[in-house]
Amino acid sequence: MRYEEVYSFLINKLETGLPSFITYHDVGHTKQVIAAAEELAVGENVTGDELTLLKTAALFHDAGFLQNHKNHEELSCNIARKYLPEYGYTNDQVERICTMILCTKLPQSAKDHLSKMLCDADLYYLGGDDYEERAEKLYAEFKRNGIVKNPTEWALRQASFLSLHHYFTETAVNNRNDKKLENLKDLQQRIAATMPHERKKKESDMISDFFFVAVGVLMAGFALKYFLVPNHFFDGGITGISLLLHELYHFNLAAVIIILNLPLIIISSYTVGKKFAFRTFLSVILLGACLVFLPGYSLTHDKLLISIFGGVFLGTGIGLVMRGGAALDGIEVLALYTLKRTSFTITEIILGINILIFSIAAFSFGIETALYSVLTYFCATRCIDYVVEGIQAFTGVTIISGKSEVIKYELVNNLGRGITVYKGERGFLPGKFDVSADVDIIFTVITRLELRKLKNLVYEVDPAAFIFASTIKEAAGGVIKRRHVH
Repeated sequence: MRYEEVYSFLINKLETGLPSFITYHDVGHTKQVIAAAEELAVGENVTGDELTLLKTAALFHDAGFLQNHKNHEELSCNIARKYLPEYGYTNDQVERICTMILCTKLPQSAKDHLSKMLCDADLYYLGGDDYEERAEKLYAEFKRNGIVKNPTEWALRQASFLSLHHYFTETAVNNRNDKKLENLKDLQQRIAATMPHERKKKESDMISDFFFVAVGVLMAGFALKYFLVPNHFFDGGITGISLLLHELYHFNLAAVIIILNLPLIIISSYTVGKKFAFRTFLSVILLGACLVFLPGYSLTHDKLLISIFGGVFLGTGIGLVMRGGAALDGIEVLALYTLKRTSFTITEIILGINILIFSIAAFSFGIETALYSVLTYFCATRCIDYVVEGIQAFTGVTIISGKSEVIKYELVNNLGRGITVYKGERGFLPGKFDVSADVDIIFTVITRLELRKLKNLVYEVDPAAFIFASTIKEAAGGVIKRRHVH
């Protein structure tokens, strides 16, 4: 392999043959990728013929821009196949070089050690001190080719790319990852500074959160004062315990609810977050104020109506408070705290607490009251689920396709969803049981509203893809089933 000769030959072609609008993928970029490959080779202990193959792949990886900026990886391979045999490269060596070049196509899909090194060398600048300078050259080239339209679009695109990118080799991670994260942070700060609407959005979110909490507290207080308390009905959770203590010992209901929730609010500041704990504290105080100042009388004496509508108003109120980023009942926090010390699930812990509450109610106030209270609790939990989740209930989607790399890229960059990938095998069809192939099984979580969009996106890539979806009932490790970010 006469690398020095082919280097002089191709560098000369790149210096004289590239169009003027190729401002990033120019001869300077090629030289920088070769230098990065040599640096990685030292760290990865690659020498001899392997190093020569790597440097040759770096030399030719963007040669396709001599012909066209579209599908330049394939064009680069064609150029390599045309010229490399003239410089002592065997067919097998040329094909290994082409394999490396094709792996640099986004999304990168490195298949072997040398491919990983070339992929890292190609994007080594992401973690370099000259990132901004080189990114500006790439923006100019992309804008000229109609890939991006303005600096804002480019900045958002780069921020997304940087956040999703990962280096393959340990040397690149050690040498460049920290600086890459610094570059990403700087880019995100510049984006935030140029988008004042983000602050307006946060202010709008705070107003809507306050509205949800205020309305939710009023509805919960309305349910307690006009349905449950006058008719000696109960609910589950901390609210149910408070109602029991109020009925059995005639304690002030507002004081009991606040006192019982306080320890759980303190725990939530460590398990969920201080912002959530503060909002929950204010919500509970507001609920106590409603119970003190709202006049109490029964709107109806029909036990079925009390059970249903008391549960509906209470559940809707609790759900709205959860939408506002807080909670009116700390039972989930207690369940999470207990979960870390037992082998029970959160659902089992909450169920056990509620069984105890309704059992005491049955012995103290009669089976009928306890059963109606169970109905109240059921109506409340259904309303909470509907208010918090609504039509945006989460759906888990599993995708099996032979074109998983492209699908993964589309899901993350176009649909904006995180993914999990399992390694599996596809095939095993009737009559062809012995035929199978390795495949990436993709799992992601979306809302029901996004399901059609996801299917269209996947089937555009692979019409034969196998997709199945399932409703997510509970996610382990969560505290409160909510969409709000604390």
